[in-house]
Amino acid sequence: MHGSVRKGGTPDNSKDENVFNIQQGVAISLFIKNKSQEKCKVYYYDVWGKREDKYTWLNNNDKNTTNWVELEPHSPWYFFVPKKEKYLKEYQKYPSIKDIFLVNSVGVVTSRDNFVIDFDKEALKNRIMMFRNPSKSDEEIRFTYKLKDTSTFNLKEAREELSKDKNWDKYFTQILYRPFDKRWIYYNKNVIERPLLKVMQHMRKENLGIITVRQSRSTGSFCHAMVSDIIIEACAISNRGSEINYLFPLWLYPEDIFNNGQTEEQRRANMDSKITDRLNKSYKKKLLPEQIFYYIYGILYSNTYRKKHDEFLKYDFPRIPFTNDYSAFNKISKLGKKLVDLHLLRPEEVLDPPIVRFWGEGGDCRVEKVEFRDNRVEINKIKYFDKVLKNMWEYQIGGYQVLEKWLKERKDRILSYDELCNYNGCGTAIARTIQIQKEIDKIYPKAEKGIIDF
Repeated sequence: MHGSVRKGGTPDNSKDENVFNIQQGVAISLFIKNKSQEKCKVYYYDVWGKREDKYTWLNNNDKNTTNWVELEPHSPWYFFVPKKEKYLKEYQKYPSIKDIFLVNSVGVVTSRDNFVIDFDKEALKNRIMMFRNPSKSDEEIRFTYKLKDTSTFNLKEAREELSKDKNWDKYFTQILYRPFDKRWIYYNKNVIERPLLKVMQHMRKENLGIITVRQSRSTGSFCHAMVSDIIIEACAISNRGSEINYLFPLWLYPEDIFNNGQTEEQRRANMDSKITDRLNKSYKKKLLPEQIFYYIYGILYSNTYRKKHDEFLKYDFPRIPFTNDYSAFNKISKLGKKLVDLHLLRPEEVLDPPIVRFWGEGGDCRVEKVEFRDNRVEINKIKYFDKVLKNMWEYQIGGYQVLEKWLKERKDRILSYDELCNYNGCGTAIARTIQIQKEIDKIYPKAEKGIIDF
């Protein structure tokens, strides 16, 4: 019966209403128990449109007059709705990203972002100094920073622990909060709900990590891939309920970040040796872990791959087709590296020269009202970013329209010089990403002609 408020209208974009006054879509399920039948049969029918039309249809039809579509649910999802499964058998042969990178986890959950995360490191440091200052009462701190005790957080105990920690100032680090949006976090288990140290400790050293989701609720094509060289927040690329953000690090280090002991800086690739050995054997080469990482990232940004497997990318971690053509592998890997460099806003990629530029004389750089028109993004009446094309402005990573989200996160804030450069870099990175995606798609058909069997 459809009618979900979150999913919008009908397939032809006409109005779709709920049969009840609720937000969640509605389905009517009829189950028949038959002990003598070895296999169950599943039938399906859609009813779209206005509420009154749905009521009329229900009144005028029964199980015998309904034009049912017979489904064939099968492993691993057993869908009870029609799905485009033309390429499913082929897709299921590809290794899942979670089987390639064995150590992974969701992003950091603080449960108190406004207290432990900030654009400004000094402002954050002042808050923490106040928090651990014993001359301030618990009630004063509680009121000032709007902190509440929970089943996992006791303000009094957390303050006592931090006040005793002589190395309290070593926990300031950067976190990828949203796409292209790095901030400062006080990364201490006493004030953070879920620090995910087992995985995030590896991102405190030189590293790369792919961010993606297990499920995508996007109505458009899959676009849930980003790279980070630091720890990530739980909603780094999406904050939709089921789109939980996972991080897959490239390197694993032997030393825990809070261990004061001396250990060798000896890292190992966070990849299943069966997969890397199979690739080395197929190509008759000793691949670097980075090459494989870049190839995976390049594949995740192929519009051809995204469109072809969009149905399956909505329901589980992405699966990666490894071509048996080393030339195609190498080309996609090199383009994947370019994407990584762009998405990390490395200066040589986004500032030499930048495509997007900031203009406007007089006044300050306060973000008052964000508007896009005439290939420019205005932040107030006189200041704007120029040469932002429509496809750049509308570009999505995960659940965010990136260039809009970045500015709206800074509403009423006066942008610093570094932030202006950062936004120029974001726009430039997106413009060049769109071009590189086209280059990857030229190679992808050749790469897909022969896929390595794992």
